[in-house]
Amino acid sequence: MLLRLRSTFVTALGLREASVAAMILIVAAYLTYASAYFPEPRNLLNIGRQASVVGIVALGQALVIIARGIDLSVGSIIGLSAVAGAIVARETGVQGLSVPVALVAGLLCGLFNGWLYTRLRINPFIATLGTLSIARGIALLLTGGIPVTLSGFANFLGAGRIVNIPVSLILMVMLAVIFHILATRTVRGRDIFAIGDNPKAAVLAGIDLRGTRLFVFVLSGLLAGLGGIILAGNLASADPNLGMGYELDVIAAVILGGTSLSGGRGSIPGVMLGAILMALLNNAFVLLGISAYWQVVTKGLVILLAVGLDSIRRDASETD
Repeated sequence: MLLRLRSTFVTALGLREASVAAMILIVAAYLTYASAYFPEPRNLLNIGRQASVVGIVALGQALVIIARGIDLSVGSIIGLSAVAGAIVARETGVQGLSVPVALVAGLLCGLFNGWLYTRLRINPFIATLGTLSIARGIALLLTGGIPVTLSGFANFLGAGRIVNIPVSLILMVMLAVIFHILATRTVRGRDIFAIGDNPKAAVLAGIDLRGTRLFVFVLSGLLAGLGGIILAGNLASADPNLGMGYELDVIAAVILGGTSLSGGRGSIPGVMLGAILMALLNNAFVLLGISAYWQVVTKGLVILLAVGLDSIRRDASETD
């Protein structure tokens, strides 16, 4: 009976996704034993809220990686988008402008990354590494390093609740459903996977290589902009250093969820599980009173472990 349930579980999710789900259950079980505060609804909802920004940004990052790219600039785009939205809202006196301005700022950054990659043919690792520095520098120049206060609809996105459930968590779930449909039920989604699996064959099949790659980078930037305004709204302040280091959490969540760095493989449910696991680990460090510095070490180890497992799986499939 147990073997049948396990087989059904693995078949429904996929081996990598099932293993991540099992890790989540193990960590949750341990934390329930180690901390009486962990299973409380307030803490569980807080974990969901923490996972929401990483999960939302990871949706775009997943499509970029599936298409054989990578976006290292998402953390800085988070900061720049939040700052841009807050400054425009402050200068115009219209707080409702903060969200659309942040989204446009993120979209433009994604468009810039896509242009560097598709038109100038700069390796995406180098292109987005440069954008990481440029976006963070512009955010600091715009603010002088001083946070900008924020209110209005952005606060609702970041700190609001519907039936006691964080709005950001609801938004993450909705976007996950949309992106799952995009990735598995649309021509564009199939094109993304085809390009990641074999770019040359995709071109011969008539797929628009440049257009599709530009599309995934624009989506990545747009979702980073959304993540930025959610973070700023939760704090009621747009800090130019907002999102620093988030690229590690996002990439770790994507890879943990089963997305291959070599492209062509990945799933949206897996990305969501990866985001939840990262949030759960961050929560564990706080509850157990472990130094925040160990969080940085752990994230690096998680990324190395996930990439190592992906390499082993890829080598095994090629041998077969």
